[in-house]
This record gives sequence, C-alpha cells and structure tokens, in this order.
Amino acid sequence: MSSSRLNLAVIVGSVREGRFGPVVANWFVEVAKRQDEFTIDLIDLADVDLPLALPPTPPALQPDLPRPEGMAELTRRLDAADAVVIVTPDYNRSFPASLKAAIDWHYTQWKAKPIGFVGYSGLSGGLLAIEQLRQVFNELHAHTVRDYVAFPSYYRLFSPDGTLRDPQGPEDAARAMLDQLLWWGSVLHDARRDRPHIANR
Repeated sequence: MSSSRLNLAVIVGSVREGRFGPVVANWFVEVAKRQDEFTIDLIDLADVDLPLALPPTPPALQPDLPRPEGMAELTRRLDAADAVVIVTPDYNRSFPASLKAAIDWHYTQWKAKPIGFVGYSGLSGGLLAIEQLRQVFNELHAHTVRDYVAFPSYYRLFSPDGTLRDPQGPEDAARAMLDQLLWWGSVLHDARRDRPHIANR
C-alpha cells in the first residue's frame, strides 16, 4: 500500500439512553490519532436509521439492495473503511441489537477488512459480546484481529471528565490492536484492489 493513511471506522454500537459508549469511543479515537497512521471516522449508530425488520433479499445475495434513506451515509462510510473498530458493551451476555442490525443490513462492506474491538461492561469488560461478534464477522469474510481492549467495571476506571484514571494498560492494549489493524488493513486493502474477484466470492 502507498504511504497514504488507512481509513479507520470506529463504531459506537450502543444506542441506549445514558450509554457510556461515546466516552469509551472518544478515548479510543484520541489514542488512535497519536499513531498518525489512520484517518478516523467516528460513527455513532444512535444517529442512524436502523430498522430491525430486514429486507426480503439478504445483502449477501443483493449487495446493492435498497436501504432506508437514513442509512445511506452509514453505508457510504462503511464502504470507505479499510479497517473497523467496534465499541460495544455486553447486553445480556451478548451485543446490542442496534449493532446486529447495522451488520445485517450490510455485507460487502465488511468483506476482507480487519475488525478490532473495544469492550466495556461490569465483570467481563465486554468480552462476551466480543467473542460472539468474532463469529458473526467470520461469517462475513472479515478478519477479526487477536488483540482487543476491555474495560471491566468501566465506571471505576474513567474519571467524570472521560479520562482514564490509570491509562497505561488500556493505551498499551489499544496500540497493540492498532498495530494489527494497520498491518492487516494495509495487506487486505492491496488484496481487495489487486484481486477483487477473490474478495467478492
């Protein structure tokens, strides 16, 4: 890949009233900006029209299917992404319905792209959601990177101003994940460009 930056989409998966996701996402974006390797697009699903009723034809069979007008910008931004980071809580040992809807309304937008995760919750730090999301993205021909960031008991870790009380461990984890996203994002960007017939199978 050329020296140009990778496009990194950071998705806030929770749309619940009073959610903590934007605080976690803003922290991660600030860490990612320091690496100066990415152009970062922060996507908040609370701003997107995400009907749970899906179209009769799956996106896998009709990738350009008609979507709600309020979803057009999300689709464009996912198309432009070279790598994706999902910021998610655990909801009942899984991930939010809003996130599943955003995933299921799309298909080619995830293919042959690396996916990273930042989780937060009470005991697990979002790991229950992350492990299920790995299975979902594997089905969509995406590549989930090994490293992740987790915030168990997140409400104790962040100060009221949204900064971490002890940032070193989470920042080290975020940088390790970003390094993997950069490597895989660069390799898969070139592969999608040079061998589109394989990526689109």
